[in-house]
Amino acid sequence: MKKVYLIRHGQTDYNLQNIVQGSGVDAPLNATGHWQAEQFYNHYRHLPFDKVYTSVLQRAQQSVSGFIQDGIPHEAYEGLNEINWGSREGTKITLEEDLYYHNMIATWQAGNTHVPIAGGESPEDVARCQLPVLEMLKTRPEEKNVLVCMHGRAMRVFLCQILNYPLRCMDTFEHKNLGLYVLHYTGSFFRVADYLNLEHLKENEA
Repeated sequence: MKKVYLIRHGQTDYNLQNIVQGSGVDAPLNATGHWQAEQFYNHYRHLPFDKVYTSVLQRAQQSVSGFIQDGIPHEAYEGLNEINWGSREGTKITLEEDLYYHNMIATWQAGNTHVPIAGGESPEDVARCQLPVLEMLKTRPEEKNVLVCMHGRAMRVFLCQILNYPLRCMDTFEHKNLGLYVLHYTGSFFRVADYLNLEHLKENEA
């Protein structure tokens, strides 16, 4: 049995200020994000992780830095990056932007997951980039416990792929900063063992 611990990165100032982040915005964690990362590390440092996988973006790598500093092997892949939000990256979410975003979500939920954000990517683009990483996770049986840190929209796509859901269902999967999914892989399929666990952030809340 392989266990995959899948988390979203901790909070950044962009999250706090409602500024659009994507693969082209390499924002660092803010103080709250570092606190979230520390809480997660303290809660799960006892687990015998064989590998840490992250995107190439610093907010993902900073979120698991405690495990990396402990000497757990780490690999970073662009295939785990956030979706590219095109011309909207780095801009504050206005009422107009919010309407555009919700229209795009409705388009994707209707099954048109090939439609990209203006100047950016579609969910199907993201899914194609993730496939090599997914296949790698399946073909490394020596890695019994792995930690994967990535990004909100990309994480929804990732969960659809790993659980064989159509991409139009991706908003079924909620996410929060440093929220945890635990997935078990039997060698033939994945199942969700824990859904958006936030207990580590409720202990000793700042």
